[in-house]
Amino acid sequence: MFLRYLALLAVVLTLLLPAENARAQGAGAVVAPTIMVLDINRLQRDAAAVKSVRDQINKFKIDLQNDAQKQQETFRTAQQELVKKQTLLAPEAFADERRKFEQRFTDVQGALQERRRVIAENEQNAMLEVQKVLTEIVADMATKNGYAMVIRRTQVVIADNALDITDAVLAALDKKLPTIAVAPPTK
Repeated sequence: MFLRYLALLAVVLTLLLPAENARAQGAGAVVAPTIMVLDINRLQRDAAAVKSVRDQINKFKIDLQNDAQKQQETFRTAQQELVKKQTLLAPEAFADERRKFEQRFTDVQGALQERRRVIAENEQNAMLEVQKVLTEIVADMATKNGYAMVIRRTQVVIADNALDITDAVLAALDKKLPTIAVAPPTK
């Protein structure tokens, strides 16, 4: 999704900016487009907001894992007690107890799976917000500085470091979005 935004941004800027520059300099002048490079991988690694999201998600996953381990221990104990009851209960009563145990187990497993899903969804939503702000920053820089195109560093074989705007974009992103709150999953 983010790649589509950047590709669309690059196409729009490529089409609009050179034509505007040519009109400003005269009808016969040929203007070379300004193409800049952006290291998305570095932004995803070093941006403060991304680090904030990653830290929060890791905490949620650790909490989930701890809860899952507690539930597993609870069910192990309950299963041992159920085995002990097998000799004491009538077959129908034991079957009923076993069905209740299995239903509780299924319910807990479903709740843990739902929490995993919510964590992943909340992470995706937070990263989409980061990408949205990043796209706005890149578009603003391109407009202000007359960049015809901004392309990913991974798509470039060789580029002069002077064409790399990653540091400026990272600084702007950290200033505009230093952190982002990720909604915690409900227990």
